[in-house]
Amino acid sequence: MKKYFLFTISTAIAYSLSAQRIKVESGDLSFLKNVKSFKVSYDFSGMKVGKKTEDEYLNEKAAKYDKDEPGRGGKFKESWFRDRETRFYPKFEELFNDHGRKAGFSVSRTEGATDMVVHTTFTEPGYNVGVSRMNASINLMVHFKQNGKELATISVTGAPGQTFGGYDFDTGVRIAEAYAKAGKELAGFLSKQAK
Repeated sequence: MKKYFLFTISTAIAYSLSAQRIKVESGDLSFLKNVKSFKVSYDFSGMKVGKKTEDEYLNEKAAKYDKDEPGRGGKFKESWFRDRETRFYPKFEELFNDHGRKAGFSVSRTEGATDMVVHTTFTEPGYNVGVSRMNASINLMVHFKQNGKELATISVTGAPGQTFGGYDFDTGVRIAEAYAKAGKELAGFLSKQAK
């Protein structure tokens, strides 16, 4: 019992130490007093995955999977891109809307007064092999634009992704949780700035 308690405490501490940072990189957020709804879009151009380009990462991972089980690499690549639409975007939007609601903030992919471009610049997929694990994390540059004019850019660095209980053996699940965390914290940050 004592070992389990120490493991739980150390996991909680490690999780809190890997907390994300949010910073205004350019512009100012005075527009938030008048704008509450955002039309969100996503950009993955130039994204690094660990220390590799996205293409390098996907090709190496696919080759490794295909060596063990022919065809598995192609399925991995398909799920990597499909997860964006089916997991990452919905998680970001759901948590942003849940935590922005009190301040009146909302995001939607179809309508909004101001454009919010969520540019993922870095993804750490993490891993979970049962006896050893590393959380996923993402870095974002969030651009706010109106009529093509950039109003502000916010960086979100080190948004961690893991599930409660550690049953996140699937890469997409871990990364989706990083988007959920980023959405939640970004909404909270904007809510404070709008006061």
